[in-house]
Amino acid sequence: MTVLPALFEPDGSGSVDPGLDRPDAADPGSDRPGTIDPGSDRSGAADPGSDRSGAANSGPHRSRVTELRLSAFAGHRRAAFPLGPLTLFTGPSGSGKSRVLQAYEALARLGGGAELGEAFPDPAGCVPERARPDAQRRRGFRIGCTADGPEGPVRLDLAVQAEPELRIVGERLTSGHLVLLESALRDPGRAAVQAAWHTAGSAPVTRGPLPDDRLGTALLPLRVAGRTEGQRRVLAAAEQMVVALRSVFACDPRPGRMRAPVPSGAGRLLPGCDNLADVLWRTRAECARRHALLASAVAAGCAGRVVDLLAEPLGDGRVRALLDRGDGLRTPLELLGDGELRYVALALVLLTGPGVLDVDPVGEVPAAMQTLTVLADGLDRCMDPAQTRELLRLAARMTERGHVRLVGAVSEARWATEADGVTVVDLSP
Repeated sequence: MTVLPALFEPDGSGSVDPGLDRPDAADPGSDRPGTIDPGSDRSGAADPGSDRSGAANSGPHRSRVTELRLSAFAGHRRAAFPLGPLTLFTGPSGSGKSRVLQAYEALARLGGGAELGEAFPDPAGCVPERARPDAQRRRGFRIGCTADGPEGPVRLDLAVQAEPELRIVGERLTSGHLVLLESALRDPGRAAVQAAWHTAGSAPVTRGPLPDDRLGTALLPLRVAGRTEGQRRVLAAAEQMVVALRSVFACDPRPGRMRAPVPSGAGRLLPGCDNLADVLWRTRAECARRHALLASAVAAGCAGRVVDLLAEPLGDGRVRALLDRGDGLRTPLELLGDGELRYVALALVLLTGPGVLDVDPVGEVPAAMQTLTVLADGLDRCMDPAQTRELLRLAARMTERGHVRLVGAVSEARWATEADGVTVVDLSP
């Protein structure tokens, strides 16, 4: 297990840089507002959040997010968080664990083409509490991430204005020391930012407007022709970032909704795992090997003897889930405790993939180049230490293969010392 503190740079003001609409202000790795840290993008070097050396099975061809940066976001200021194949955020209540996962999920939504308002439904809550408005009464926040993959570490930094209206005011995509895309708000009266992207042809850059309510990086494949070597590099870096961000499943099982029988449907698991019984009906029929692994994992984490996990139709178009105890005894899942239900649901998530989970992966990119990242806030909620340890062991086995990663928030992580390959980020003051 690797235990890392949060990497904070002290700043006494508690305010967001009032120059949010300057392109340089989008970079959160700077010690001085509006400037680029010359050491923040080391050409050819491994990103500090990269798991390239520690997870050989991930392979250099899988795109994955290896660092999350919250320069000015809610209670986080100038923070950089490394993300390994299995990363746990821990700390006392109010330390910002849920905010970290919220920022990651928001970036994932933007990478999938969502509008800014969908990614940040409560933008005012993302602004640092003591952030002071500028002369135009503007306040905002800054976040970013690094995606590793075939193109090496690629950085994305984003500046968002939350007040008086929600809009993107600065974005930067970089690879090494090369700025591939840079945008800034030039005219507050227009719903657009002025962007420039690397061309390296007859002109070094191409300029044009991009909408201020969507991630410019995700729009580049529609705007860049790919005729020059520079344009192809831009497209490759943008694709790596978008692929890494899009394949995210934010999961928070809700036991209160998992107990009742559910209609038989498409068999894609919802983020709250409400339709667990329907998904079990499908997975048991389609993948006997994975289902056997799930039954074994459930037996390790639930009280009493468990030989199988079943779903049965009720004759009215609904199905319910049961534990097969052997000797003809079956226990409906509605009789299980909250901890057991959350354990079963999270084990199912770790053992399945995009075809079963309600996610929208990049269809035009081979599965071998994609990694599903599971975000689990309150990973250990309602579970006893034994269940948490078993779930962690299962997560460690699954993340070793490289096709799935887990980022979770836990109340405490002492039990994580029993598993290898776990990165623990402690947010304690």
